[in-house]
Amino acid sequence: MTNKILALKYRPQDFKDLIGQEVMAQTIINAIKLNKTPNAYLLTGIRGVGKTTTARLIAKSLNCEKNKNPKINCLENNFCNTCREIINSNHIDVLEMDAASKTGIDDIRELIENSKYSPTSANYKIFIIDEVHMLSKQAFNGLLKTLEEPPPSLKFILATTEVRKIPVTILSRCQRFDLKRVNVELLFNHLKKISKLERGSISDDALKLIAKSSEGSVRDSISLLDRALISRPNQNNNQIEEQDVREMLGLADKAKIIFLFKEILNGNEKESLKYMKELINDGLDAKNFLNDILEILYIFSRRINLGPIEKDMSISDTEIKMVDDYSKNIDMQDIGLFWQLTIKTIDDLRLVGNENLTLEMYIMQLVHLKNLDQTEKLDNKTHYPNPDQENLIGKKIKEKEKSYGDSIPDKVKNQLKSTEQLKTNPVKSFTSEKNLPIFEIKSFQDLIKIASDEKEIELKYDLERNVKLVSFNKGSIDISFNEQLNKNFIKNLTEKLLQWTGERWIISLSKNTEAKSIYEKNLEDKSKQIQEFKTGNINKEIKSAFPEAKLIDIIEEEKDD
Repeated sequence: MTNKILALKYRPQDFKDLIGQEVMAQTIINAIKLNKTPNAYLLTGIRGVGKTTTARLIAKSLNCEKNKNPKINCLENNFCNTCREIINSNHIDVLEMDAASKTGIDDIRELIENSKYSPTSANYKIFIIDEVHMLSKQAFNGLLKTLEEPPPSLKFILATTEVRKIPVTILSRCQRFDLKRVNVELLFNHLKKISKLERGSISDDALKLIAKSSEGSVRDSISLLDRALISRPNQNNNQIEEQDVREMLGLADKAKIIFLFKEILNGNEKESLKYMKELINDGLDAKNFLNDILEILYIFSRRINLGPIEKDMSISDTEIKMVDDYSKNIDMQDIGLFWQLTIKTIDDLRLVGNENLTLEMYIMQLVHLKNLDQTEKLDNKTHYPNPDQENLIGKKIKEKEKSYGDSIPDKVKNQLKSTEQLKTNPVKSFTSEKNLPIFEIKSFQDLIKIASDEKEIELKYDLERNVKLVSFNKGSIDISFNEQLNKNFIKNLTEKLLQWTGERWIISLSKNTEAKSIYEKNLEDKSKQIQEFKTGNINKEIKSAFPEAKLIDIIEEEKDD
């Protein structure tokens, strides 16, 4: 092979080279040997696990010239003409079609018309349709009959990463094979073998990191290895280390992130921010960093719930010792809050232009949460006016999630949870120390008026236009909303209610689709008023006097007190 790209150079040319898919490979081989091959194969799995490669291997196995002539010994170093042409994607009887670019019914009609002809030189005419889920509904319907009852010499091989998007009628006509993610250890051994063949000088820790970063994709792992080896060509004395790969991928050292956690758990905001800035200056990728945080939170939770961590390919001895030491300062409640805030920050990255500022704010929030948690543990009774309120809030959250499922947008659901779950300073000190005015809010209209009086224009706008009141009680408000609702609405409203009333309110989300906003109700009332006026005698008299007149609006005259 003369390919310079490693992903192509080391593409499997035999089922035995297909790593991590041994069971599937053996099933296909047995079916071919017993002449019990299906009309259509469906290969599913994530990118880079070998779907297209498997499709070509099936095509080779069905059409190899040694099946006709036992004297031909088709080996990797001496392929028969048929196998060589299939490898190079230029065999006349093996057609590969990319459904991502050919999605319409016309493309499928052309394919079906071509299927009527017998193979020119091979045993079978084979159609490989990659990314088949991209086909249109009409294209799928056009394919159905031919897929179920193709000519004896025709085989279909469909490949997709999104099997759920394929109609059930198509699935039922195919023999499905799910290609698994390849585990880290298998990938590591495979990469080590390739690096030796390429005479690359790279450490085992670096290979482990590449294997882990590829997320089970063989192609991605080989591409990353290729990239790493290119960065240090022919420098055997200068080995590629784990840190080199981290810099290449924009990853932070896991040990450094765990150390950052230590500062956060100690409530040391200044040192945490300093350490965070150092990581940013080292070329840290924000999304990769937050995903690493999630992984570390998972490791901490595993340590707390299941005891000592067993060493595996994903964590070193040093990191295990650090987790053991620092896990004494964190509990599952902290982990739950940190996890929630991390997920929210990942969502915020799409909205905020400056990723570095987002990360710094995230660190400050983590430290703040931990400090609040420590304060609360000293005097838990002062946290809620009602001792049972914390349990009540937690119960309400679970009830709402169970009832609503995915119907609540993630951004609002996360806000609700953070508003109700995040620990805050005692209410007493919040109101008394700052001498803030206390308002009595008896209705939704009172709330809107106070928002207007206090110059909370954005909040007032949302209350009137984007919020649909379901029920209002002292201490709790049940609402639904439209898509224009400000993403920080629930958090802002909860804080303002606490400030204005000195009490903690519970904001609940409802699935009631019949509720209307104040603005919508006013529009309906105005429309009804205009309609009634149009049918009244006054309008008739105006029309008779001024035929060209048009009713635009009705304005009520303000009366003097």
